[in-house]
Amino acid sequence: MTASGAAILILAYLLGSIPFGVILGRAWTGVDVRKHGSGNIGATNVLRTLGFRFALATFVLDAFKGVLPVLLARVVGQGHGVVVLAGIAAVVGHNWPVFLGFRGGKGIATSWGFITAAVPAAGLVFALTWIAVVIVTRYASLGSMIGAAATPVVCLLVGAPWQYVMACIVIAVFAVVRHRANIRRLLEGNENTLHLKRH
Repeated sequence: MTASGAAILILAYLLGSIPFGVILGRAWTGVDVRKHGSGNIGATNVLRTLGFRFALATFVLDAFKGVLPVLLARVVGQGHGVVVLAGIAAVVGHNWPVFLGFRGGKGIATSWGFITAAVPAAGLVFALTWIAVVIVTRYASLGSMIGAAATPVVCLLVGAPWQYVMACIVIAVFAVVRHRANIRRLLEGNENTLHLKRH
């Protein structure tokens, strides 16, 4: 790997580590979302805690963390390997951020941003699957896991390079690992449903 490739991976991880949900909550409302709801720093808990506007802003910014490394790697002429590693590094940064003592979120928005930038068809299916599952079940966690699991299949169907297929498999595994507590609650029948906090 070239020095520029390594620099992109480091930058991607640091970008992924920026906890926008925490920053927005503290800056505009004085609320630390880690101390409310599920304690997660992502858009779903921001939605439950602070409402739609803050959740939307958090989602867009977190998704951007996955998009930017892919675009940057491509602009500087990196190959598929660096492109997918940069996207994964951003997700790792969100899930295990250096700025929060490696205690981060579940990486769904950042994963979606990465996948959408890398393989748009897979990103579209990810989003549509999430929406459909949440409408039917009201479980954001279930939609996230099923949506992520669909992406490697879509990559295969559209003939994406093997690096993107493998990256989507990694993202799907991350989604399941980060939702371990949600899976336990789903099996026990007491998982939190998605409700909007209005402001």
